[in-house]
Amino acid sequence: MKRALAFLLLATTVVAACGGNVAASPTPSATASATATAKPIQVGLVTDVGGLNDKSFNQAANTGRLNAEKDFGLKTSVIESKKQEDYVPNLTTFAQQNYDLVIAVGFLMQNAAWKVAKQFPNVKFAIIDGAPANDAGNTENLPNVANLFFKEQEAGYLVGVIAATMAKNMVGKATHNTVCSMGGIPIPPVDHYIAGYQDAIKTISPTTTILNGYSNDFVDQQKGKEVGLNHISKGCDILFQVAGGSGLGYIAAAKEKGVYAIGVDVDQIDVAPGTVITSAMKRVDKAVYDTSNAVKSGSFKAGDNFFSATNDGIAFGKLDPVVPADAKAAADKALADIKSGAIKPKTDLTVK
Repeated sequence: MKRALAFLLLATTVVAACGGNVAASPTPSATASATATAKPIQVGLVTDVGGLNDKSFNQAANTGRLNAEKDFGLKTSVIESKKQEDYVPNLTTFAQQNYDLVIAVGFLMQNAAWKVAKQFPNVKFAIIDGAPANDAGNTENLPNVANLFFKEQEAGYLVGVIAATMAKNMVGKATHNTVCSMGGIPIPPVDHYIAGYQDAIKTISPTTTILNGYSNDFVDQQKGKEVGLNHISKGCDILFQVAGGSGLGYIAAAKEKGVYAIGVDVDQIDVAPGTVITSAMKRVDKAVYDTSNAVKSGSFKAGDNFFSATNDGIAFGKLDPVVPADAKAAADKALADIKSGAIKPKTDLTVK
């Protein structure tokens, strides 16, 4: 009897171990199948009117998209806006497809981002250089929108140090002690760049003449060139462009007349070798890259996000051989002082 009871207990134990009410572990093939069918994070990028070939702002954003796709295994797409009326429908296209993140490239898209983000509260958005703004132009932080801001004045200050040093010491073709800048449209991100540039020049070389103008366009290169030729006719030796595609015309004017130019947003030294002496860089690519990764990792932060010297969000580009060692040393020191807080570049224009 005891032997029969022991056998019964053993059989019950075996059955329990083999299944019973204990949940079975998934087989390796089932796990692999689930992983293979997991939906990848989708990121959509909508450019400003400058388009992907502006060799500047939009190109940098797209570089960040492509790098995020490669490094994080995301599925990404881009739509180019041809006119401002395209902003809302282009952002809506991605939102309707339930993309995990939709990125609006540029200050001019603030109202479009507000409209679409309010309509699709379950979709995450980001806007470069701005925050959602209602129809009255008032900005409003939304719980599903990351506002990606840069301290452009810091990048402007760095290239201003280089320009001022060269103008003050009459290096190379910089013989008239006059430096210039051109914005596309007078909006905060543009004017912050120029304000920092002017601040450095006034600090380092108070006797240097500063001229400033606007092409009132971010695309038309001819408009930029006309402003450039006008500045050069007034003795300008170094031209700093903050105008996207239109700024390429400003650089073209410098090349045609044999003076120097400074690029913007990305390293533009290859746009006109021997003419572009450096560039004021803001890492739009880093902002797109980091924000895409934040969505994947679950650390997306709505509201204001800042990129500056302290987190490598700004820099100056490669230097042409004409830039002397003392100018580079001064720019390097300025960068360190901005990081430490010893220098706080101005955000208001000295010369309008």
